[in-house]
Amino acid sequence: MGFRKMLKKIREKELEMRILILGLDNAGKTTIMKRFNGEDISTISPTLGFNIKTIDHNIYKLHMWDVGGQKSLRSFWRNYFESTDGLIWVVDSADRRRLEDCKAELRVLIKEEQLEGATLLIFANKADLPGALSVDEINEALDLDSIKTHHWKILACSAVSAQNLLQGIDWLVNDISSRIFSLD
Repeated sequence: MGFRKMLKKIREKELEMRILILGLDNAGKTTIMKRFNGEDISTISPTLGFNIKTIDHNIYKLHMWDVGGQKSLRSFWRNYFESTDGLIWVVDSADRRRLEDCKAELRVLIKEEQLEGATLLIFANKADLPGALSVDEINEALDLDSIKTHHWKILACSAVSAQNLLQGIDWLVNDISSRIFSLD
């Protein structure tokens, strides 16, 4: 392999990001990933393990890992932490009764050493449903302002309509790239 070809391969490898999508069960993680990838979302079933998609986004290659959120699967989340550049935490904005669980699980995640420094995007999904909590209400319920260990942003979204999904991914990718890539 020629020197230029090797440099090109190295450069392509550098422009890859590993994104982990987590949240409680039924928050909309799989729907978000499928919608962002342009896939059909008419039949979604609970994720019993994980889904992996590689998506080209601008000049980057995003390796997205969507991991099931059932209580019985959460202890396995740590198996997916290694080399994570960005974490998307999906919250069901219409599920008020599980906000304490959501907060507790997020607190555990941001203390994980392997996720240290990962950019955190909180998608307040199902924002289009009647009775859904606002971004400010979710911010307060999850005590997001106390997070000082990660760059983070919360954004209302709808996986079904794709509202704000692209804006969120753009923010995530831009934040990660400003931290880990130096493009000369």
